[in-house]
Amino acid sequence: MTLNWSVVTQNLGIFFEGAALTLQISALALIISIPIGVIIGLLRVSNNKILSLIAVLYVEFMRGVPLLVLLIWIYFVMGQFLNLGAYWSAVLGLAIFSGAFIAEIVRSGIQSVPRGQMEAARSSGMSYMKAMMLVILPQAVRTVLPPMASQFIILIKDSSLVSTISVVDLTLVGKNLVATTFRSLEVWTFIALLYFVMTFTLSQIIRYYERKYTIKQ
Repeated sequence: MTLNWSVVTQNLGIFFEGAALTLQISALALIISIPIGVIIGLLRVSNNKILSLIAVLYVEFMRGVPLLVLLIWIYFVMGQFLNLGAYWSAVLGLAIFSGAFIAEIVRSGIQSVPRGQMEAARSSGMSYMKAMMLVILPQAVRTVLPPMASQFIILIKDSSLVSTISVVDLTLVGKNLVATTFRSLEVWTFIALLYFVMTFTLSQIIRYYERKYTIKQ
């Protein structure tokens, strides 16, 4: 089989547009999923059993449902009632799904703070919520930031599934080009390379700031 890389060089603009949309959707999903994850994470460690149970059910449900099924349900069911469209259905689906994993990151970060910190804050007259916001969460941030940054890398890879609901991301660009040019090897090799470049670059940035933060500590 003779390789013909002209399909790549002639469509670089389309590839880069797809990559830019992939990053945009992933970034928006992360921004939305962070408050979701923080709220659910706080509920997970709440003394209120009902709120804690709701948080547990959310996390377990999202971890038990395939992301592809969730995206399709949001687009074809919920999206029809709310008129979301493919783009926002993709963002919302990724955010809701990622929020469950961020909630577990937040929960583990909170639980990594010694219990004595909460007891000391409560004994000084703080309410539970005030102690959580002013004492526990600032300390937990040190623990949760690295895995939360890594969650962005995971989102970029997971975002490849949004092509199933007709979002013209990098993966759908590849599908369309293969359908018209029949150069699957060249197209998918280049797309794999683009995904690697995006995720590897982000991982190096994360490692840089992790080392910088560790040195300062």
